[in-house]
Amino acid sequence: MFVTVPVYRRAMSEEATNGKVSSSPSPQLTQSAPNVEMAQMTLNESSKITFLDQFRAFSKFGDTKSDGKHITLSQSDKWMKQAKVIDKKITTTDTGIHFKKFKALKISYGDYNKFLDDLAKTKKVDLEEIKKKMINCGSPGVTQVTAGKAASAVERLTDTSKYTGTHKERFDASGKGKGIAGRKNIVDESGYVTGYQNKDTYPAAH
Repeated sequence: MFVTVPVYRRAMSEEATNGKVSSSPSPQLTQSAPNVEMAQMTLNESSKITFLDQFRAFSKFGDTKSDGKHITLSQSDKWMKQAKVIDKKITTTDTGIHFKKFKALKISYGDYNKFLDDLAKTKKVDLEEIKKKMINCGSPGVTQVTAGKAASAVERLTDTSKYTGTHKERFDASGKGKGIAGRKNIVDESGYVTGYQNKDTYPAAH
């Protein structure tokens, strides 16, 4: 009985017999490489937020009619507070003094850079450090909560010893939930008085 062996299988068998292993990559691996590269490029592009991008975003914050080309003092202060640029060294009084030098309610992107440069020189703060904070502060209105504060809040909200009213009745002294007994008044019809310790111990013969 003769068995037909495909050519490519016979070639692989011969290579295995001769101790040769093909070094050519599999088609599946070859095709996946471009996909990984494209995903990495997309990730890099999405992470490249510029100072101009943030300027446009905050200049529209709270103003639906804004075109993103001019920013007000109020919007600027919100941006700088969120970026933690406004602190003990730089205050809203400082920003107000330097912003009003332009004698306008709104200033352009070019003038805003001049405003920051003037502010940084006066307060002796690194301009690039200010811009770095303002770039990385997130979208307008986003409050960054530290892990310590978040953990403290969760701990406070899950401390059953501080519960009051009906919520308090749903847990025992150890903090374990009582189940349905903590949500409904269940009538004990066993005939025993409340708190009797020897329930169901009396001999059935009597």
